[in-house]
Amino acid sequence: MRALLLENRIGGAAMTELLYQTDSYLCEFDAVITAVDPEARAVVLDRTAFYPGGGGQPADLGDLIVRGHTFPIGKVKKDGESILHFVEGDVLPEVGTSALGRLDWEHRYQLMRTHTAMHILCGVVWRDYGALVTGGNMEPLKGRMDFEFETMHQDLVQEIEHSINVEVANARDIQVAILPREEAFQIPDLIRTKINLLPDSIREVRTVEIVGLDLQADGGTHVANTSEVGRLRVADYKSKGKINKRIYLEVE
Repeated sequence: MRALLLENRIGGAAMTELLYQTDSYLCEFDAVITAVDPEARAVVLDRTAFYPGGGGQPADLGDLIVRGHTFPIGKVKKDGESILHFVEGDVLPEVGTSALGRLDWEHRYQLMRTHTAMHILCGVVWRDYGALVTGGNMEPLKGRMDFEFETMHQDLVQEIEHSINVEVANARDIQVAILPREEAFQIPDLIRTKINLLPDSIREVRTVEIVGLDLQADGGTHVANTSEVGRLRVADYKSKGKINKRIYLEVE
């Protein structure tokens, strides 16, 4: 990061408490501005509910309200132990001032439903076909996921669509835990991607469990029960290689 105006430094950077890791439904929160980057027009907070993006899930949007002034937040990004909130407008808030963070809840909740939908898809495909994930991405109410399938056809796609909607209707609870790395990696099949994307420097692993269906490492935001997701539709599927097939999913 370029020169920051800092109030506190921990390990060379302003540390942000990640509220979204334990409460995906928190859409307003109080915080203190601990750093300002005038060139990037970004601020760091001591705590935040804004998800900075990652794992295919886009970042949150919203506002930061400081001393009666509303700063739209159009971009959020992780930078080491900090979360950068990029503010719009002609002025910048000052280090040390209190702030109220307010998420664009419709945008966040749509992404929560979509992300859980992708985990339902991943869980069903792993359970029923043993296929690993090779990639994925999402936006509000739609996403894509790539799997290690040699062949894919309409009957298989219809079977998958039926199975994932059964899991929505099963109203399975979603539980989040943060575990020491050594404990987390004792869980069988914790990493569902073809490549383990968790660097050795990460000493705690956040897990997301759809009870009775799926348990894997994940950093994003989710609904509390599969019944909140809504009906799922496989909008399309494509071959992306010899053993790489893509499924396009829509949340209705």
